[in-house]
Amino acid sequence: MLELNADQKTADKKITDWFLRGTKQVFVLTGYAGTGKTSLLKYTVTQSLRLVGGESAIFVTPTGKAATVLIKSGVPACTVHRLIYQAQTVEQEVTVNGKIIKTEKLVFRRRESIDKAIKLIVLDEASMVSDEMLEDILHFGVKVLLCGDGAQLPPVEGFNSFLVSPDHTLTDIVRQQQDNPIIALSRLAREKKFLPYGNFGGVASVISGRRLSDAQKERLMTGAEQIICGLNSTRTRINNQVRAIRGFYNLFPQHGEKLICTYNNWEQYIDSEMRFNLVNGIIGTAVNPFYDKAANIGFTQFKPDFSDELCPDALPFDTGIFEYGQYRYKHGDYFAKLDENGEAVGAFTLNRFEYGYCISCHKAQGSEFSSVLVFDESFAFREDASRWLYTAITRAREKLIIIR
Repeated sequence: MLELNADQKTADKKITDWFLRGTKQVFVLTGYAGTGKTSLLKYTVTQSLRLVGGESAIFVTPTGKAATVLIKSGVPACTVHRLIYQAQTVEQEVTVNGKIIKTEKLVFRRRESIDKAIKLIVLDEASMVSDEMLEDILHFGVKVLLCGDGAQLPPVEGFNSFLVSPDHTLTDIVRQQQDNPIIALSRLAREKKFLPYGNFGGVASVISGRRLSDAQKERLMTGAEQIICGLNSTRTRINNQVRAIRGFYNLFPQHGEKLICTYNNWEQYIDSEMRFNLVNGIIGTAVNPFYDKAANIGFTQFKPDFSDELCPDALPFDTGIFEYGQYRYKHGDYFAKLDENGEAVGAFTLNRFEYGYCISCHKAQGSEFSSVLVFDESFAFREDASRWLYTAITRAREKLIIIR
């Protein structure tokens, strides 16, 4: 059983008192990287509150990737979207290639109620969730335990005001993280202090980019599980470099290439159990892609990096970004499915992908990777510079290299 430190014990008591005797619907717990937030949540819910995860207590996250981080730690979890919204099929008419097609569309509406057995909703990675979605969660009248890291970047869309005034903030680093160089560097970034150059225990390094040869940079870029940068121009350049190193010269994604979804498609499930949707920030691998180049449309099966199974459907996607540097179809445009006579019988949302070898820090938020290479472009984020660097550093689980 987990042995809580003094800071965690205080948080555990506050959460228990709030849940059993408090009148407020929301308790906000924040904590920096390495303070044991997830371990505390699991302990408090199952031991102190005697609730059953997945039944009387539901753990939710804003993304499928964040949910898998909890699942791997032994905590059953799903996405917020799956818990609070319900899919409904509606008929619609859409125009594709000048023809009006009647088709069905999935729309998502907030559920009127959730399972009465649920006594507590635990929202992890709450810093990524906007106030608008939080209000939808509160609609059900169930107590909500929000957990997040207030030092991370704010939501890309909307604003999160709940983490501004937490009920408790974990600040003590847990025993197994006290000597971790990644945590030490994250603390310096959070406190807006200078990160010294050097190698720290073979776990983390801060390197001057001007002192690296092209060959050295190439080795670092191909050795990291994930590369993170700040500027789109840098992201494009590095993705092209990594593709060339790996022998991919075709404009379009090839079998086995790393892709990241850049568009929320809540109609599309990417697993057979329909737990996870194809949403902005999902990273995975292209499997047997093929192309209609004249129409600027590609099709690929997709294997999410957090799953052992392929997406059940071949996904249509806009290839314009790979050929022209911009999408050829409008956001939310449809692709028509033809029958054996060439007649349109249905329409499907065109998805959006880009290469995922190097991604932005915002896209990486909510995920963690075994090894991370960060091109430090925090300077481009002005007042959020320290938040950007802190968020980038804390994506690394085992090994971190920062180039600046």
